[in-house]
Amino acid sequence: MFDLVITGGTVVTAADTFRADIGISEGRIAALGLGLEGADRIDATGKLVLPGGIEAHCHIAQESATGGMTSDDYTSGSISAAFGGNSCFVPFAAQHRGMGVTETLDLYDSRAQGASVIDYGYHLIVADPTEKVLAEELPAAFERGVTSFKVFMTYDLMKIDDKQFLDILTVAKTHGALTMVHAENSGMIAWMTERLMAGGHTAPRYHAPSHPALAESEAMNRAISLAKLVDAPLLIVHVSTPEGAALVSQARLEGAKIFGETCSQYLFLTRDDLDRPGMEGAKFMCSPPLRDVATQEALWRHLQAGTFSLFSSDHAPYRYDETGKLSNGPDATFKQIANGMPGIGVRLPLLFSEGVNKGRITLQQFAALSATNAARLYGLERKGSIAVGMDADIAIWDPEETRIVSAENQHDNMDYSAFEGWEVTGWPVVTLSRGQRVIADGKLVAEPGHGQYVHRARPDLTGHPGHRAPELDPATNFGAEIAP
Repeated sequence: MFDLVITGGTVVTAADTFRADIGISEGRIAALGLGLEGADRIDATGKLVLPGGIEAHCHIAQESATGGMTSDDYTSGSISAAFGGNSCFVPFAAQHRGMGVTETLDLYDSRAQGASVIDYGYHLIVADPTEKVLAEELPAAFERGVTSFKVFMTYDLMKIDDKQFLDILTVAKTHGALTMVHAENSGMIAWMTERLMAGGHTAPRYHAPSHPALAESEAMNRAISLAKLVDAPLLIVHVSTPEGAALVSQARLEGAKIFGETCSQYLFLTRDDLDRPGMEGAKFMCSPPLRDVATQEALWRHLQAGTFSLFSSDHAPYRYDETGKLSNGPDATFKQIANGMPGIGVRLPLLFSEGVNKGRITLQQFAALSATNAARLYGLERKGSIAVGMDADIAIWDPEETRIVSAENQHDNMDYSAFEGWEVTGWPVVTLSRGQRVIADGKLVAEPGHGQYVHRARPDLTGHPGHRAPELDPATNFGAEIAP
């Protein structure tokens, strides 16, 4: 007798689709078979049984460098994620200048512990790579299970220079961590912004031309070159241009340890959304900005071809009021408006509806993009698949259920949805975390605090031979040993 058996469903993994019952004991998958019996039972007849989603790019209870706080804490953010078929998430813990890394992680522990309904970890944002941070605190962060470090190439209060970037890449490589990067050319953005503002072009729509596509591709090319020099793994987050995607694809073809991610907004929204009446366009401001329909089509092709290992929401919730988007007044310029939009709860329904149901991706690709790839890349060893011994993190989907997206059914702490009114077909109806129901029958049934911190392992870099720069090879650099 198992603690719980899921019967009658069609199991989907990144590799297979098959009919099986799932037996769960002590929070883990204990058996796959037919005719299993358990003390508790979920009838999944006519449903798809998938790995619980892993939302690995979201901003929860996080201050910006200018002091603005996202609207979702670990309770509301995790609830919205769970309603969207996610059983685990990895928000950011943001170090700001003058803060230590240990201090930063302790702060986020205080915000997350006892609050989340699903399991969680952190990516560490590194904005102040002092000697102590590099020599002591980043290795200590790795030891406490934080195995991904994010850096910025733009934003005056967050950006690092190329030498600092190389230092962080090297420390991360030495300890088996993954570096993530927001890649945009800061100078290009500042130059464009100054000229737009001087011309009186201050409405939200001008946020799009203030971040040229070239700003992304230039910075991405530089970031890839830096990572190749020291042969370190690098994930480029929220790729928004065909040129940027092509850089990721080429680097991967060459064997470099380069990974790419794109997000919901770049596949489903366009810069025209920034041009809505009045200040409505502020709701759709994010960086990099929304692009055009031709870009959407190109990004879909790259998603289909495997350029992007990850598909995320980049959930950055700032309410459309004086606490968020309009904190600098109802007539704020695009430069004064918080960047980011909500989307943690609708990421997977959108991908299922527009991807699987419209024949753009397979069910196996959906499983990989929703959970499996993130688990492998971010060291979530017991999550991301349905197999014996794995955590029983499971989402049961009704592939035919149709919903209309609204702010109300996202269950976050936002007053709008960027996808308001979208009709989606395919919806998660049950979410399990370690064998416990979190969402069932359209209701939250888990308590805050069910979610546990996950100590993550090294990323799985299998199949990526890397790049050996001849200038670092004693055989070709006149015998110089270059210390890491």
